[in-house]
Parts: sequence; structure tokens; C-alpha cells
Amino acid sequence: MDLAFTPEEQSFREEVRAWVRANLPQDIAHKVRHSLRLTRDDLQNWAKILGKKGWLGYGWPKQFGGPGWTAVQKHLFEEECALACAPRIIPFGPVMVAPVIMAYGSPEQQQRFLPGIASGEVWWSQGYSEPGSGSDLASLKTRAERVGDKYIVNGQKTWTTLGQYGEWIFCLVRTSNEGKPQTGISFMLVDMKSPGVTVRPIKLLDGECEVNEVFFDNVEVPAENLIGEENKGWTYAKHLLSHERTN
Repeated sequence: MDLAFTPEEQSFREEVRAWVRANLPQDIAHKVRHSLRLTRDDLQNWAKILGKKGWLGYGWPKQFGGPGWTAVQKHLFEEECALACAPRIIPFGPVMVAPVIMAYGSPEQQQRFLPGIASGEVWWSQGYSEPGSGSDLASLKTRAERVGDKYIVNGQKTWTTLGQYGEWIFCLVRTSNEGKPQTGISFMLVDMKSPGVTVRPIKLLDGECEVNEVFFDNVEVPAENLIGEENKGWTYAKHLLSHERTN
């Protein structure tokens, strides 16, 4: 087996290296190099720079506006970003929810949500874990009740990484108690500016608030924000987790 990179792959690496080093703000690289705290602006500034180049969704296929890179190209991109001391890409939008929207979202949802993810303009959060529903995710209790053309969401999520910055959150919610626990879960996109959404930071030992609790108190979510079919969210969640874990 030949494990050496091809001349084309080496050329690609050099292209990425030159671009990253020319476009990565040095104040951000300095913070990463010296393990200093990165602000929301630092993280989103780099995301927007990558988005303008078309590289924030570096794992996306061309049909959705991505570069359509091979696995080796994606590896080389990540390696060169790390060598240049670029921040890790915040994965919740481009790496995690985007593939679900691509695979199971309607064309209207794809047109509505993917551009803001690809550009780095919209900060996404993940609403999976709950108090008592971490490793046993299927036991989640946050409920969404259909009322006309909207859902009313009540419940709590926890350990929401960087949720204090979130503008949208993708959530697993319970829409049915019939059958196995997994069969009553739906996948929903929620605007975090909606009335009834409260974010409470959790201070960790280092004094930072990387994780948060998110509360939903009679939050109205348009039915059009449901991904795919009601009660099929467990399937979509597994699709997302395949991207999250390999990230």
C-alpha cells in the first residue's frame, strides 16, 4: 500500500496552506497558539472568512455549495488549519445539522437554512441532552405538541455547548408516547430568539461557561420547522451522530 500523497494532493496542500496563512487573522492565531480564550467574535470571524471562500462547509458536496473534496483533501485542509493555529470550526451548523437538512429537509428548508450555515452568518446550537437523558437519549422528555400550524414546545436541554451564542438550535423533542421511546421523537429547528426560550450558562471549574441549560416555556415553533416526518427524528438523529462522532 502506498501511503504517500500524490503530487496533486501535495499541490492541494500547498494551495490550502498559502490561503490559510494569508487569510487567518494573526490575533486569532496568537490566541490559539498560546491557548488563550477565544471570543464569539473570534470564532465567527474565522467562520465567515472560511464561508466567503466556500470552505466552511468543507465536507459538503458540490450540489449544496460545498467544494466536493475527497477524504484526503478534507484531511489535508484540517491539518493545514491546525498547523496555522486556526480555531477548530464550530461543528453544530456546518458539520452536524447541515447534513440532516441536506438528507431529510425539504427543498424549501434547504434553501432557507443552508446558505446561512455555509456563510458562517448564523450560529447553531445542539439540543439533545437533557437532565436524566444523556447516554439514554431516547428517554428525553422535552415535548412538542401540535396545535394548528405550529408546535408548542416545553422542556429543558442541558450541556448545550456555547449555547449562549446560539441563534438557532436543532432539537430532539417528544411528539408521541406510543410504542418504543425512539418512535415518538421528532427533529425540530427552533429560533432561539423565540419568546419562552431561556439560556442559563453553567460555570465550569475554569470559570468559563462553555456549556448551558436551555429552557423552553410554551415556545411556539412553526410546523414548517419540523425536519422530515413527525416521530422519525430518531433516524435523523442517528444520521447526525454519524457526522458528529467522526468530526
